[in-house]
Amino acid sequence: MCPSRLILEHVTSRWGVLVLAALLDRSYRFSELRRFIGGVSEKMLAQTLQTLERDGFVHRDAKPVIPPRVDYTLTPLGREAAEQVWALARWTERHVDDVRRARDAYDEARVS
Repeated sequence: MCPSRLILEHVTSRWGVLVLAALLDRSYRFSELRRFIGGVSEKMLAQTLQTLERDGFVHRDAKPVIPPRVDYTLTPLGREAAEQVWALARWTERHVDDVRRARDAYDEARVS
């Protein structure tokens, strides 16, 4: 398996895209990010953040205070990746109707 394929899987995964997109706007604490994204389990968000941190896209800043505070931000590499992924997501949103029409036409041709 090509190394770039694994990286692509990380940034284009369901939760990877949403984490990167959210962090484009600002830094988040874990619970804030989970609420903002919605629908993601604690375990899956933790795994996604850890993977993105390992790949160099996300910076985890653990502050030595009580209660503990951890902030997540994009690294310069992460910001660049997030901008690319977000551009693809916006393109997809603009073409949802086109894809639906293509699917309908495909399905109609198969039924006939």
